[in-house]
Amino acid sequence: MCGIAGIALKDGHSISEHQKKILLEALHHRGPDGNGSWENSHVVLLHSRLSIIDIEGGKQPLSNDSQQVLIANGEIYNSPELRHLFKNYIFKTGSDCEVILPLWQKFHADYVNSLRGMYGVAMVDIDEKTLVLSRDPFGIKPLYYASVEQGVVFASEAQAIIKAGFVRHDDINQSAVDTLLQLQFIPGYKTIYNNIYRILPGETLIIRNGEIIHRQTQSCFPKTRSMITDEKKALNQLDSLLEDSIRIHERSDVPFGLFLSSGIDSSIILKMMQRLGRINRLHAWTARFEINNDSGYVKDEALQAASLAREIGIQHHCVTINQQDVFRHLPKIIACMDDPVADYAIIPTWFLANEARSIVKVILSGEGGDELFAGYGRYRKAAKSVWLGGKRLYRKGIFERDNFFLHSVSSEWQDYFRLQYKLQDKNDSRLKIAQKIDMNDWLPNDLLIKLDRCLMAHSIEGRVPFLDKKIAAFAFNLEDHLKIRNGQGKWILRKWLEWQFPLAQPFAKKSGFSVPIGLWIEQHANELAQAVFCQTDIGNKISLSNVRSLFEKASGRKERFMAWNILFYAIWHQVHIVGKNPLGNVLEVLMD
Repeated sequence: MCGIAGIALKDGHSISEHQKKILLEALHHRGPDGNGSWENSHVVLLHSRLSIIDIEGGKQPLSNDSQQVLIANGEIYNSPELRHLFKNYIFKTGSDCEVILPLWQKFHADYVNSLRGMYGVAMVDIDEKTLVLSRDPFGIKPLYYASVEQGVVFASEAQAIIKAGFVRHDDINQSAVDTLLQLQFIPGYKTIYNNIYRILPGETLIIRNGEIIHRQTQSCFPKTRSMITDEKKALNQLDSLLEDSIRIHERSDVPFGLFLSSGIDSSIILKMMQRLGRINRLHAWTARFEINNDSGYVKDEALQAASLAREIGIQHHCVTINQQDVFRHLPKIIACMDDPVADYAIIPTWFLANEARSIVKVILSGEGGDELFAGYGRYRKAAKSVWLGGKRLYRKGIFERDNFFLHSVSSEWQDYFRLQYKLQDKNDSRLKIAQKIDMNDWLPNDLLIKLDRCLMAHSIEGRVPFLDKKIAAFAFNLEDHLKIRNGQGKWILRKWLEWQFPLAQPFAKKSGFSVPIGLWIEQHANELAQAVFCQTDIGNKISLSNVRSLFEKASGRKERFMAWNILFYAIWHQVHIVGKNPLGNVLEVLMD
């Protein structure tokens, strides 16, 4: 895991040494183990390295004798297998990313079809005078770009482009702000900043003379249909695929650990790591929240997680988070979210990474299991016909009341998702369509941004074994009844745990686990409402009485999301737009 940045220049243009320095400094947290650079009259490449594989020899940029130069952020898990295909190619390092160079020579832009991994890639073909930018098909690794006067600038984080002076920090897209408040994330290729865009999951751009001349996309979904209907065969195939994916995700020259809940996904990863013999010196971290349990608001996962850890025989760390910790560190957490995601799971993720950083450089996590195997309750609704109460995803936003805001708000996000539904394959079931929509937007633009920023803020690489091409192909060829049955999602994963790790109690009714942010907002409703309202962009959107009334009821299910989204955006605006120092507590950052 690293940070990459650079620019494809228009003829006659250049960037200053100061801008290069700022780009690298802005990405230092992503790669504190060293910097590298390469440039000619057409392209500048910059790389900040977090050493995971070939610690001594894998410095970037990487190059070959055929006029290609490469920088990459990520891991190519099938690199050892791919190297065997190029027996006559002379590899200069042990870096997993070097195999991209001979793949480009053989396949050009289709090189990505051979890769299993997570990556943001920037590669120069000197002879063709082109820059190639590619992102993995799940969107695990971020990559942003902007078309500016000098050419096309790119970086692993949007904030690097802004700090280097290519785009104004206060030029924000108000329609995207409205979308963020309604959905907690921003879908598609647009960001909250005008003129900064995401390279989409699976997308490859080819740039010449500072202009994008070609785009193509690699899907994470299988091209062929081979429906899996038999439960026993499905379980055996799943077992083989899980073992293979987790085995290659464990390839590392540095210590790694696991974020462990009492849930399905992390329990599967833990059990498979035991089978593979990788539990020696393995550490796992679980979050719990210090709160009055009589409220019934929060259920603690730590006891069940500790029980699983003891059974497997690993070192388990319980990270206790209280209200004071959250309000003291929340501005710093939100400062990591340059591409804003108002998902309150950023809170435990950040605190877990903060604890893990002193022991490991790599964390395995269970993102993707819910999307691939239909774990969310919304999928059970989406799978039904309209006549039976079925509901499409993203029909409504978090703020359903039209009169909550002072002025009308953009409904661009609703048009976007109506279009996404129209673009789906009509031969797919309602469930698969809902899953694909989430895989295209919710997963990369909420969950994976959250994981990337919270871990990279602590210079930790996050790996997600469920987000593997082979597992995705298997999951999308499963019949719906192997995903949802008897009112429970992730049915085939539960059956695997019942078979391999019954202590995880996969069919037990889960008590639920949530950050008690709504309760904490409610307990400080008056002072938080006043402070939030003082933030100009909120004051222009919502009346003080509406903010106060909402915060006073913030422990309610719907009110919790609404209050948190407003608080998140108010702090985000103060830190990223106004420029307030995020080292203060919530009230200090919000109050002018």
